[in-house]
Amino acid sequence: MKIFLLFAFLLFTSNSFAWVFPEHRQIALLAIQNLDPSYRLLLDQLWRQATKNYSGRLTTEVIDTTQNSHSTKIDYATWAAIAGDHSCSPEAMLNTVLYSEWIIKVANIAEELKTGLATAKNKSQQINAMRDADIKLQRADQEYATRAGSNNVHFLLARPKFDESGIEYLTDCLSKGAPLNALGAYAWFHASAVIKASRYATANLKEDEKAKLILSALADEAFALHFLEDVFASGHIAGTWGNASMRKGTHDYYNDKGLEVVAWDGTRMIVKGDAFMRPKDAEIAAAVVQLSLQQFLDAAGGKFEEGNREDPIASGILPDTFNVCSNNFMPSRKADVKYMLVILTKTPVPGLASGEGSLPRFRSELGSFLGVSTALNGAGINGGFGKQQTQGGSFGGVEANVRFGIGLEGVLNEAGDGLVFIQAGWRLDGSSSSQINSAFTAGEPNSITAVIPGRSAYNLRIRLPFYLLPGDLIFAAPLVYLFSHKSAAAMAIAAGNGGLIPWQSGIATSVGRIQFILGREVGASFYGLSKTSPTLVIPDVTTGKSTVITYKSTLIDFPVIEYLPFQRSFSQEQSSSLLIQLGVGVDIPTSANVIGPLNAPLPELKSVWQIGLRVVFDWRHYLDSQK
Repeated sequence: MKIFLLFAFLLFTSNSFAWVFPEHRQIALLAIQNLDPSYRLLLDQLWRQATKNYSGRLTTEVIDTTQNSHSTKIDYATWAAIAGDHSCSPEAMLNTVLYSEWIIKVANIAEELKTGLATAKNKSQQINAMRDADIKLQRADQEYATRAGSNNVHFLLARPKFDESGIEYLTDCLSKGAPLNALGAYAWFHASAVIKASRYATANLKEDEKAKLILSALADEAFALHFLEDVFASGHIAGTWGNASMRKGTHDYYNDKGLEVVAWDGTRMIVKGDAFMRPKDAEIAAAVVQLSLQQFLDAAGGKFEEGNREDPIASGILPDTFNVCSNNFMPSRKADVKYMLVILTKTPVPGLASGEGSLPRFRSELGSFLGVSTALNGAGINGGFGKQQTQGGSFGGVEANVRFGIGLEGVLNEAGDGLVFIQAGWRLDGSSSSQINSAFTAGEPNSITAVIPGRSAYNLRIRLPFYLLPGDLIFAAPLVYLFSHKSAAAMAIAAGNGGLIPWQSGIATSVGRIQFILGREVGASFYGLSKTSPTLVIPDVTTGKSTVITYKSTLIDFPVIEYLPFQRSFSQEQSSSLLIQLGVGVDIPTSANVIGPLNAPLPELKSVWQIGLRVVFDWRHYLDSQK
């Protein structure tokens, strides 16, 4: 089970996005479009100089407003979307932009997602658009869901106290040893970009050196802009603390519902996040991104004298190499960032850390749990255990079970299902509606003359997503994990999102969620293990005689279709859900003994097939329910 928990935490840290790819690009696009003409002219000139040797990969103009899902080139606005989520440093981002084949696919998938979100008429269509995009993105970018490490670099640090001043807070974000955070990352890469831009304006360099230098500076700035955009997503403002489930659930809740916030300069606003961006949200973030770009362009145009041009970290002509995925803390740097205050003070004041005054938390379905499950069962059968009992019928029953498992639902997106559990319990079945042959019975039908009389059983059930074949994660994932943690996690991610062939992804509708789950869950009910064995009357039409036997059998059932009619309701410590499953099963007789007549031969028995419906109530208490 521990390996699945590891996958869960890898998933959370890499997929709690502030904005999805097309939203990041849209913010950067607006910022560039809104630049004053003089700034825009300078940016176009810098872009052409920096990219003159890459005309086959990069657009001629700095932005391309006609970009679509069939584009073959990348513009500068797209760089801010690639940064952070599809690369870990400016150096890696630039190499990806210029040389990788998959990044064009990612950009085109993002355009499809943009269209899907724009045309979605309700949340279910939005969820399905995100599901389709995530599946495609994982195929195009194999590190999409495992790239990030264990940090919160895309989030604002939670404030430790309510009366902390803006200067104190910014100092906390930028100081050596502080946890990596969005403002700290922005300041780090923006400083690198401005230093390089200032050197570009004043240093005596050859033309090709100047082109390389400004290309690197543009890469540093685009990487910085990604994190500056992140701080305007409501789920990243609410206050990031608690265990992974609380962080994920709180992130998702506020991105969806929105949050009223105030900037450090007193500006009030309502913002949303991650796939819920409204035009107003884009405008708010773009206005601050525009300020950052103007500061960068002032440095490149020689209008802004940056006092740290000899900073050793930004002294070369290549992009910054600081890796936001493999590092967890802010490094030391002597660069003066006072000039950034005009930008940083326009960012939102984050929520408080745990304690009085903190915003309400919401857990996601993530973490180990103990639970209780009850079910109402109904099934149609193709006859009885006797060879001649072919008349169809039906029966009903109830279950009571206990569960232990790990909730991994909805970690990549709301259509995902990484639920893992093992369940044990007891079931009681009523008598079948079909009766033994009327030639051997008299009076009204009753439970004694039923083809299958009422009975009870101990049952086990297991649920586990699979990559390609049912159960493959049990054997393959630990083996792959020994050689590559990320490859093993990628297997689990694909399994939770529907498998290598994503035919088991959840489908959101306006009336609930539907999922094809054949092979993902299996139950086994063992009849005849109690002190009193179930009894059958097996008639023989040819001889006119009946044989009474006791027997044991094992019912194996396979849910095929699962329907979740309501959104899960959950608190900080527990969750509950109601679901309906349609499946098939086979009841296999394993042993039998003749009761009478004395010395009668044991009748030949056959398996009984069924099509069943289960209405399941699932309640869980999470074991990691820290506040």
